[in-house]
Amino acid sequence: MGKVFDSADAAVADIPDGATIAVGGFGLCGNPENLIRALHRKGVRNLTIISNNCGIDGEGLGILLDAGQVRKIIASYVGENRRFEQLFLSGDLEVELVPQGTLAEAIRAGGAGIPAFYTATGVGTLRAEGRETRVFDGREYLLERALRADFALVKAWKGDRGGNLVYRKTARNFNPMVATCALITIAEVEVLVDKGEIDPDLVHTPAIFVQRILQGTEYRKPIEKRTTRPRA
Repeated sequence: MGKVFDSADAAVADIPDGATIAVGGFGLCGNPENLIRALHRKGVRNLTIISNNCGIDGEGLGILLDAGQVRKIIASYVGENRRFEQLFLSGDLEVELVPQGTLAEAIRAGGAGIPAFYTATGVGTLRAEGRETRVFDGREYLLERALRADFALVKAWKGDRGGNLVYRKTARNFNPMVATCALITIAEVEVLVDKGEIDPDLVHTPAIFVQRILQGTEYRKPIEKRTTRPRA
């Protein structure tokens, strides 16, 4: 059976209520825009989202927050989303804040089959409360569990029909790790080519990690913070 899907809606059709979904992107860069909008249209609810951040109001994962489709967020940075703040303070959204490097390693470890790892980050903070610590070479480390998901949604610049992916620039921050950590990885790409058209040396995510792929459309690529100066 081929991996190529005609639409984002078809690719996410079997994602159920209550699923845990890892989502690529860094800020609004490298967001799987088509797949997020398809989840919104599907109306799936009570989701647990693993992502570096949760978009902004009305953009990226913020679309799902606004619609009340998210039950829990596991993220490292949430400071640009007012709706997120409202839901958290009202108790309508469960939040687990994770140091950014720890989050990246937890996702990578999940994809590598490593159940847990030790890190010095978080020792002596609220993060360490109730967690196992251990001393290595005179320094205390905190045990962190790896993160796995039911589905992963990623965005790449180019992909082939077999599922090999190539990312561009900032979009390469979290997407490659996210692509490995789920039972089913769904990738949307701007450019879809036949097998063999991508130089193997340029592949960032090998096809073995990708179960579904589609060519995205109508990318908005919004800018999170636009800073300009008056023309001379």
